[in-house]
Amino acid sequence: MKVKIGNYPNRLQCGIHTRYMEKKYGYVDWPEYKQKGLRIKAQPFAEAWREQAENIIQSIYNFTINLFLDRRVQKIKIHIDRWDTWSMDHTLAPIILPMLRQLKETKHGAPNVDWEDVPRELRPSGEELHAYNKNGETDPKFFERWDWVLDEMIYAFDCKANKDDVHMRFEDQKEIKKEQKRISNGFRLFGKYYEALWD
Repeated sequence: MKVKIGNYPNRLQCGIHTRYMEKKYGYVDWPEYKQKGLRIKAQPFAEAWREQAENIIQSIYNFTINLFLDRRVQKIKIHIDRWDTWSMDHTLAPIILPMLRQLKETKHGAPNVDWEDVPRELRPSGEELHAYNKNGETDPKFFERWDWVLDEMIYAFDCKANKDDVHMRFEDQKEIKKEQKRISNGFRLFGKYYEALWD
């Protein structure tokens, strides 16, 4: 097997206002400049001119170089040998495993995780659920649930890629069933949350 996947095509973005605001206020706490009663809160000059400049420069980018850049596609070259599908689950495991590990280290968010997929201690209490649903916010264990799901996926693929068969590692039938159940659940979670595997 040979796989070569290039970077995602991207376009030119002018970020002089965005970078300034993120540095000054962070990513989410930007002030709103709107009418309050009869008074209008004025936007500071340093923010206003950067916002105007960013809009103008971005428009120029969009009508010039981005017309070309938007036509590019991601370069992907894949060659599959006959033996790659003899035991495809083993072939894919060493590829998926480091990707899952990197995703866990670099992720910037988390999807909704169904509570039945995580242990009870990671589920919100009734009070937490009511309080956070009311405000539209995430509960304190929201990101922990996704970390747990990723850990279970990583465990399953690590077993497939790096460890011998379950029957070789355990002699007790109860331990074999328990281990196989965990591995199978990790693969189930991988399938269920496949479309949530983004950074």
